[in-house]
Amino acid sequence: MELYGYYRSTSSYRVRIVLALKGLAYTSIPVNLLKAAHKEHDYLAINPQARVPALLDQGNEAIIQSPAIIEYLEERYPETPLLPSTLQTDGLLTRAKIRSVAALIACDVHPLHNVSVLNYLRQHYQCSDDAINAWISEWIGQGLAAVEQLIGDVGYCFGQVSVADAYLIPQLYAARRFNVPLDAYPKILRVEALAEQHGAFIDAHPKNQVDCPETPQS
Repeated sequence: MELYGYYRSTSSYRVRIVLALKGLAYTSIPVNLLKAAHKEHDYLAINPQARVPALLDQGNEAIIQSPAIIEYLEERYPETPLLPSTLQTDGLLTRAKIRSVAALIACDVHPLHNVSVLNYLRQHYQCSDDAINAWISEWIGQGLAAVEQLIGDVGYCFGQVSVADAYLIPQLYAARRFNVPLDAYPKILRVEALAEQHGAFIDAHPKNQVDCPETPQS
């Protein structure tokens, strides 16, 4: 299994968490976004969208888009499930709640602070750094405020570790990178504290990736 990604890409980060939680071995193949490696011919042959991550499993063609990759891993390697069984009491409803949090982050929060969006704002609307920072804080703040209301009061997002946590933790990494205040989200901070002690989340952290520079770039 090969994972093409970038150390601080939150979408790559969430896939790494799922791989680690499931105990799946893989080869990490860095794609340096700052050097435009994602736009080179060889990588475009793998992912014509020119984004990370991309996953190759057992020599099959690449799977792109982190939600699709994570769903694939959940179905292909069910031995360590990250969604509750539909046979459990309220299992189907809890699965939907977990997916709701994942989609909120992947569809409504993360895309609005993607580097391509921020660069577009700078280049086409002449947004200042202050304006960009305000933009980022607004959308991350709105998303996390909603997540705070949706998750449970004990343990991880929904008790046991799940797909929702794999989406939330990288988003918190991005929030801290952009200096977004988090004090208003005690339930989210509880989940983060648990993840900081969990081996899978530690292994998947950007600072522990082969392509993480000694001094991470801004």
